[in-house]
Amino acid sequence: MKRNESTADRIVRLVLAVAFAFGGYSTTGALSIVLYVLAIVMAVTAATGFCLLYKVFGIDTCKMAKGCEK
Repeated sequence: MKRNESTADRIVRLVLAVAFAFGGYSTTGALSIVLYVLAIVMAVTAATGFCLLYKVFGIDTCKMAKGCEK
C-alpha cells in the first residue's frame, strides 16, 4: 500500500479517532458502536497513512504536501 495521506491529514484523523472514542464511551446503544467503529477506522488510517476511499477517488494529500515521504 502506497501512502496517500499527508502528515497533517494523519494528525487530524488521530484527533478524530480520539473524539469518536470519547463519544462512543459517552453514549450507549447503536450510536456508541458506530462511534467506536469510526474511531478504529480513523486510528488505522492515521497509523498506516493509507485511506482506501482516497485511493478510490484518486485523492493523494501526500503528493500535495511538501516533504512527504512515501
